[in-house]
Amino acid sequence: MTKPVKLPGPDHPITIAPHPARVVVTAGDAVVADTRDALALREASYPAVLYIPRDDVDLAALERTDHTTYCPYKGDAAYYSIPGVGDRGANSVWTYEAPYEAVSLIKDHLAFYPDRVDEIDEQPL
Repeated sequence: MTKPVKLPGPDHPITIAPHPARVVVTAGDAVVADTRDALALREASYPAVLYIPRDDVDLAALERTDHTTYCPYKGDAAYYSIPGVGDRGANSVWTYEAPYEAVSLIKDHLAFYPDRVDEIDEQPL
């Protein structure tokens, strides 16, 4: 069975642009991501989500989980937990490893739930 694909359009706009700030993510008093190359994905009326290049994330601080979700606009998401922050770190990081072509810029990027890490600090460049 194939999953339905919905392309971004006037009723559900999605934009992806370079984020003009250094982004530092801390969890459990450790820096788990630090980048000057984040992408800001704005989708419909939702708050912007920052996607951080995989190369700028401390993958050793994360633990892959079996949890997955599906978005008809972006595709299948895989998840990671951050063991160092207890229960709130469960499935706190997601990535689209094979996103739909319309949002292919977020491939090889990870996003963090702001309420499941200690801080997502944005510092102007």
